[in-house]
Amino acid sequence: MASALNRANPLLSTLPHVLTWRTLGFRTICSGRLGFATQSQLDPEPPVAGTKVLETFKEEFEIGSRLITLETGKIARFANGSVVLGMEDTKVLSAVTSAKGDAIRDFLPLTVDYQEKQFAQGVIPNTFMRREGAPKERELLCGRIIDRPIRPLFPAGFYHEVQVMASVLCSDGKQDPDVMAANATSTALMLSDIPWGGPIGVIRIGRICGQFIINPTMDELSLSDLNLVYACTRDKTLMIDVQAREISEEDLEAGLRLAHPEAVKYIDPQIRLAAKAGKGKKEYKLSMLSDRTLEKVSDLAEAPIEAVFTDPSYGKFERGEALDKITQDVKSALEEEGDEESLKVLPKAVDTVRKEVVRKRIIAEGIRVDGRRLDEVRPLYCEAGYLPRLHGSSVFSRGDTQVLCTVTLGAPSDAQHLESLVGPPTKRFMLHYSFQPFCINEVGKRLGLNRREVGHGTLAEKALLAVLPPEDDFPYTVRVYAEVMSSDGSTSMGTVAGASMALMDAGIPLRDHVAGVSVGLVSEVDQPTGTIKNYRILTDILGLEDHLGDMDFKVAGTRKGITAIQLDIKPAGIPLDIICESLESAHKARLQILDHMEREIYAPRAQNDRNSPKLATLKYSNEDIRRLIGPLGVLKRKIEEETGTRISVGDGTLTVGSKNQSAMEKVLDKIDFIIGREIEVGGVYKGVVDSVKEYGAFVEFNGGQQGLLHISELSHDQVSRLSDVVSVGQQLSVMCIGQDVRGNIKLSLKALSPRPASETNNVVEESIPSAKEKQNIWAFKDMSSIQEKLNLASDLPVSQHEVGEVSPPTSSTPSVLIRSASECDEEERSATTQYSKITSKGIDGLQSGLPFSNTNAKKSKRPMRKEQKSEPIFRKKEGVEKENGDNEPITAKTLKVGTKVNAKVYQIRALGVVLDLGGGLRGMYRFETNSKRVFEVGDEVQVVCSSFSSKGIPMMSLVEDE
Repeated sequence: MASALNRANPLLSTLPHVLTWRTLGFRTICSGRLGFATQSQLDPEPPVAGTKVLETFKEEFEIGSRLITLETGKIARFANGSVVLGMEDTKVLSAVTSAKGDAIRDFLPLTVDYQEKQFAQGVIPNTFMRREGAPKERELLCGRIIDRPIRPLFPAGFYHEVQVMASVLCSDGKQDPDVMAANATSTALMLSDIPWGGPIGVIRIGRICGQFIINPTMDELSLSDLNLVYACTRDKTLMIDVQAREISEEDLEAGLRLAHPEAVKYIDPQIRLAAKAGKGKKEYKLSMLSDRTLEKVSDLAEAPIEAVFTDPSYGKFERGEALDKITQDVKSALEEEGDEESLKVLPKAVDTVRKEVVRKRIIAEGIRVDGRRLDEVRPLYCEAGYLPRLHGSSVFSRGDTQVLCTVTLGAPSDAQHLESLVGPPTKRFMLHYSFQPFCINEVGKRLGLNRREVGHGTLAEKALLAVLPPEDDFPYTVRVYAEVMSSDGSTSMGTVAGASMALMDAGIPLRDHVAGVSVGLVSEVDQPTGTIKNYRILTDILGLEDHLGDMDFKVAGTRKGITAIQLDIKPAGIPLDIICESLESAHKARLQILDHMEREIYAPRAQNDRNSPKLATLKYSNEDIRRLIGPLGVLKRKIEEETGTRISVGDGTLTVGSKNQSAMEKVLDKIDFIIGREIEVGGVYKGVVDSVKEYGAFVEFNGGQQGLLHISELSHDQVSRLSDVVSVGQQLSVMCIGQDVRGNIKLSLKALSPRPASETNNVVEESIPSAKEKQNIWAFKDMSSIQEKLNLASDLPVSQHEVGEVSPPTSSTPSVLIRSASECDEEERSATTQYSKITSKGIDGLQSGLPFSNTNAKKSKRPMRKEQKSEPIFRKKEGVEKENGDNEPITAKTLKVGTKVNAKVYQIRALGVVLDLGGGLRGMYRFETNSKRVFEVGDEVQVVCSSFSSKGIPMMSLVEDE
């Protein structure tokens, strides 16, 4: 309107705002009239929004001392059915929808999507997009928990697409939402207009100290030896899922008997809520086979199908080809008749005839498709260690089902990080199941995570968790990869047996072998009542028996008890008594399989092959580990690149993984060089020559320690020039041969080379400390105990008397005092000045109380541990200690403050003299101010121990003549 006026009167668009009609108080032009506008017309009141009333319906009830609520009508109102189930502070929404239109297919396209959204626990997703990504393994498994019990209750011939979407709205972390989502889905289906034969109840049972617990919390489940999820209708079982720690069949049956009445408690509240808020069931078109079509196909195909199934010589693919030929013959006959209606449903009709033929023969004659007895297990083949150069591998075959399993060990940092609302944050044992298309002679594509593969792998993983060593004893991450090579029924149970053997082959100390078997059921139902009037239990079912039968009851365990169970059924429930009866058949078959596995491998193997991958666990202080990692992990990454190994850092532990033994030795040498280890008399260490003097070379080794390689310790032959043998930067392997009175380290190169024959003839053989033994590291070798003892020793301070106990090495060279390179240079420069002050009357002008150790000693290039800066830690070899007696010379243990000793002057220094106290023990006498006494080497003096230095060196004083 305004634009039209502007076009008619261009001047209106040029008027200032203060001169417009509304500003001057005039009404707008309407019907050619002009007038004043009222105030209410100038500023009209905005409309007030009304209050929407949401009609909600709620049911409250109590199960296992916990209050449960079912609420509908508040949210997700457009879905066919929706409900929010709450238990304490955890709420789960389940919404169900069905596609419109006719269903042109021969199966039920039921999709169950379960999602744990991160906002339910107040967390923002840590993905790049900060959104929930593809479904995680746990979400797929929870979706299977919902799908398995509800699928059998849809009516036969209902092939309309149905979608269930369950999502966690909020979680307190106490309850696992999977069972809550299953009960919420049952309620949503009851409220919807979709035909369904529910309701169902789903319950979780735990057991702690022999007492069963209804709806246990996550903390209680961590202490429980049973995690049982049970789903049922009012009188029949629909689904069982069990993870246990070797629970007996009798105890499991008791748990099932308890779970059924507890699960039924969910049913009545759903019926009451559906009576108040439920929709009337909609009439859907059911795709049913007509009696005429079924009868015609049966007349044409029943006899040839029975001939194929009664011939046990047929293999899986030969039988399949014969059945396909029968289908083609029936198709040709129908085409000749022009029966288009029967041709459309021909595959479904032929499959129905196959099912009736097989089931009748099993019920009437007790004979199976391949000619086996009902309780007979197929032929077995077991082989451990099939693939070389792996941590562990195995091949397990049962009939035509074959699974190849491999084991890979990793560091603790390789554990899988989980982001679920409940449960542990990491998983250190992973079993990945792969079903390749070639295993059933088909062509297919690999597309991400598959619900079936995830479910089968998790079942085998739960079966093996019960026998794995505890994390404290075996901290490594373990990955089992199970690849199905050929499939003809129960590949998941073949995975359990194959993985158990592969873990044993890898040297992992399993408590016992685990095996599994699948038990099937063929029943005859009374149509009017729906009750089972006759049935047969089948042990170790074929793929065809799984398809044509009523039940797939997978049971895995050890000789002691059950570790995992998964029950899937096709009819609308099976009586619990039949399921409990099946446990005994599964137990007998499991023992037969375990016998074959134990004949192949019955104990964990020791991995001694140098070419196989290795793992080692070392214990160090956190300060040492920080030195190894370096700033921002630069040093650690450099070591990994140079050695081709992987280093995992924990609290006080290092886990090293390598491809072979040579790489392990290389990385351990680098770790020893950077961090160091306990210095041991007789131990062999790798070091680098830091500086060369006329009297010897200073070698840096063991994480920054410095020792003196004296010229006399270079070779058994006389060495005139030191530079002819060693040079700065040269890498050497040297042996620690002792420690001087000042705590310095003496090294030897000739101790590692054999003596010339001429010398050995004149020398009595003695027990010389041997080099450090080579570390035996293997696939699951835990070196923590060895290294822990070393670190315990390194963390303890050296006793004040311990230095004197180190026996001098058996060498023709007299003992020397070891100092650092800088200390020697400093003393050489000051020697003239110091000795010029010594007169025939003694020492004048020197201050008393000067420290014995030089504070200008050269520091190591690499940072060292605190105890290494002050004094290296030694551990004496066995057999060097002497028994004390009254007539024995004085030792470091018997020397105390106030003890008088007759000593000899061993060496004269600038600030004092070194005294030989006997028994290899050295002491120090510091010159006193204005002393008149003159000392010479070899003089005998009587001294008394006045104190000990910080390094444990006895400080002596002269005894005045009486």
